[in-house]
Amino acid sequence: MGGAATLMLARARVIAGDIKLAHSVFALPFALLGAVMALAHGGSIDWRSAMMPFVMVVAAMVSGRSAAMVANRLLDREIDARNPRTAGRALPSGQLSTREAVTALVASSFLFVAFCAWFGIDRGNWWPLILSIPVLAWITLYGLLKRFTWACHLWLGASLAMSVPAAALAVEPASLSSAAIWWLAAAVFAWVAGFDVIYALQDIEVDRAEGLHSVPARFGWSGALAASRSLHAVAVAALVLAWSADIRLGAPFAAAVVVATLLLVLEHATVRRWGTSRMALTFFTINGCVSIVLGGAGVIGLILSAR
Repeated sequence: MGGAATLMLARARVIAGDIKLAHSVFALPFALLGAVMALAHGGSIDWRSAMMPFVMVVAAMVSGRSAAMVANRLLDREIDARNPRTAGRALPSGQLSTREAVTALVASSFLFVAFCAWFGIDRGNWWPLILSIPVLAWITLYGLLKRFTWACHLWLGASLAMSVPAAALAVEPASLSSAAIWWLAAAVFAWVAGFDVIYALQDIEVDRAEGLHSVPARFGWSGALAASRSLHAVAVAALVLAWSADIRLGAPFAAAVVVATLLLVLEHATVRRWGTSRMALTFFTINGCVSIVLGGAGVIGLILSAR
């Protein structure tokens, strides 16, 4: 039994590393902010009843993202094997078998649905369970889109953006009447689509050779950067509209919007200066900071306004 448990743990570590579990930081702070916005919808925050729903929101989001990423790795395993940048991933390199990946996909999907079901069983809110399968289908099909359209980046943006209204719906369905929640989701949509375009610059030649679609493959380097800048400008505008729609987000969120804007300017400056050679900084570090700063400031603002 000990040997089996050790093997399972080792497989889990390989999967977690391959799907970049740490990249959950892109959407998680926004999901938590959406949950707090829903909790504050009635004007006050009852923290005693909020802890378990927050835990379930996090669990559902991480398991759903894991399912989506494993599905993406499965769909792309042959393409990844022909791409020097991705040939070392777990499936094409043989570190993980297709059967193991399918098992991980099924397990992650089951956990996602189970966590969604908790809201119905414990709180009488069945919407998360009702929508769990359509949402799961949406987020796991992302890998197919680049075979058909350069708008695949928008699909990914929508996949992460839905974490905001989904978390709000799970905590308090009536909160979806708040325009701020939808403006925040719009900001996440444009922000994620914008940085995904930048990320795709790494594979522009491979995508063209494979007949895959992306904004860089379709419009070239300069066209892709122009599209990314435009999307990020839309994201900043949506953040301002989210703040103006719910002034309870307060000064902390307003300040965070300024910081996030400067970080996005820095992101584009690093691409202009170093191309894709500093992608760890351009893609993960800067965008992770954007998410944490905005999500954390929004939560702080709502807590202060609820006093």
